[in-house]
Amino acid sequence: MEAIRKPAVAGMFYPVNENELRNEVSLLLDIATNEKKYDNVFGIICPHAGYVYSGKTAAYAYNAIKRKNYKTVIVISPSHYEYFQGSAIYNGNAYQTPLGIVEIDKEMRNELSKNTETIFIAENGHRKEHALEVQLPFLQTVLKKFKLVPIVIGDQRNIFINELALKLAEVVDENTLIVASSDLSHFYNKETADKFDSIVKDNILNFDYQKLQDNLLKENCFACGGGGIVALMKAAEMKGCKKAEVLSRTDSGDVTGDNSSVVGYLSAVIH
Repeated sequence: MEAIRKPAVAGMFYPVNENELRNEVSLLLDIATNEKKYDNVFGIICPHAGYVYSGKTAAYAYNAIKRKNYKTVIVISPSHYEYFQGSAIYNGNAYQTPLGIVEIDKEMRNELSKNTETIFIAENGHRKEHALEVQLPFLQTVLKKFKLVPIVIGDQRNIFINELALKLAEVVDENTLIVASSDLSHFYNKETADKFDSIVKDNILNFDYQKLQDNLLKENCFACGGGGIVALMKAAEMKGCKKAEVLSRTDSGDVTGDNSSVVGYLSAVIH
């Protein structure tokens, strides 16, 4: 039997029905319009909450790559449910959503895990992880046929993130897109969250991934997928790509009206 990672959060984070999901993603893309066009998009940064909360913010980034052609998409996600050292690339054949199956790029998976002990092929982190899964219906909607390299980071210490960045820079080319999945601060009031999240935004805009890495370590700001953002930006710089633009920044209070305890969201494009 083929090893296919089945949807784990369909019906919770996004609709389980195929038609409902297509309609919701299309609606989010329609309302998150951006007239600016981006050439040579190396990667995007997207939030990973339920679509009702962060879907519009994510859609701004996905509109930046709409109808572009990529052979492979690497999605980098934090691990919310399992701890392990390093980064795990799914060991199966495909990921599945209600929109269909996305085949794993086994050749790139093998290249990324070659000659390193910190990036390995395994099921670790992939069993229940929503942060990776919620990106896929957007990708399936805005892109034509592509293969997937799904990476879940179990430990975001610098030693693991720096190694991941180096390996990414080794294997990616102009036919590869990297998606870094991350939310921002969690459960502070809106004013406090804005202060923390502004630091992440400014570090991205200034393309200062080293400062972002330091700020995350010192807890001057928060991003559950901050390691993935740093790895994306560091790899981009090594490939000669140093432009970043933040497309949208919001928080859950903008949807719920409850500003006493919010989760921050941001989308950005690296090009």
